[in-house]
Amino acid sequence: MKPIRSFLFVPGVRESWIDKVVSAGADALILDLEDSVPVDAKAQAREVVARKIGGLAAAGQRVYVRINRSPFMYSMDDLLAVVVPGLEGIVLSKPNGPEDIYMASMMVSEAELRNGIAAGTVGLVPTLETARSIQFAHDIALAPRVTAIVCAAAKNGDVARSVGFQWTREGLESLPFKSAAVIAARAAGKLPLAGLWQEVHDLEGLKIAAAAHRRMGFVGEMLLHPSNVAPVNDAYSPSDEDVAYYQGMIDAFAAAQAAGRAAVIYDGEHIDYAHVKTAREIVEQAAQFRAGR
Repeated sequence: MKPIRSFLFVPGVRESWIDKVVSAGADALILDLEDSVPVDAKAQAREVVARKIGGLAAAGQRVYVRINRSPFMYSMDDLLAVVVPGLEGIVLSKPNGPEDIYMASMMVSEAELRNGIAAGTVGLVPTLETARSIQFAHDIALAPRVTAIVCAAAKNGDVARSVGFQWTREGLESLPFKSAAVIAARAAGKLPLAGLWQEVHDLEGLKIAAAAHRRMGFVGEMLLHPSNVAPVNDAYSPSDEDVAYYQGMIDAFAAAQAAGRAAVIYDGEHIDYAHVKTAREIVEQAAQFRAGR
């Protein structure tokens, strides 16, 4: 699965916003039926989102929908409305543990069946927003249909309340469970995503936070505002300098191999097969992102 650098929320009830936000350049949109939609507008949002998915997908936009949940289950009404051709996945808020993901997977299977969609088409992206979900991050990542997990650490958000941490700009309080989420996702072969930066007009702060998350092993971020897309895409994309460095490493190693060696000193460092494998992945990733722009 191609990484999602920028995973941008759009309130499902704001049809004009959905039309405009495509120009922001996000790798994927989350058409939201949950927290950004007033209770008395849920049905309207469901209708708008269901109507928009096909056109967005036809235009090349990757589309996800965040659905509602009750204390007991996720919304079947939401799923029956939005599991339509063009939908890439469902974002699941506040799972308590892997049992919620298994339940959601069966509900999506039922929606696919009723709506004539091929079984297994729609993926799931759980957001770890409870202490228990963080504890069982690996089991959640291994659950059916899961393609990515999101480690949310927003200021005063659900996970802050559940875990009891006090948010700081430096983020030291969330490092243990962020690292655990990255390892859980990577061990399961799924994408680890971070989020959410709430001071949406503080782009410098966002750049610092995104760069720190990338160093930890995350591949992208959930976002709340279109202005946040460009800096986050840049933060998670190999720079021109990165590409030049790693291509130089590949070329130097190829020359060493041609001379019968399996190691070389490149830019003062010892380089062997493992380093060149990483270099090739980074260069290929850069080419993917550039082709998608």
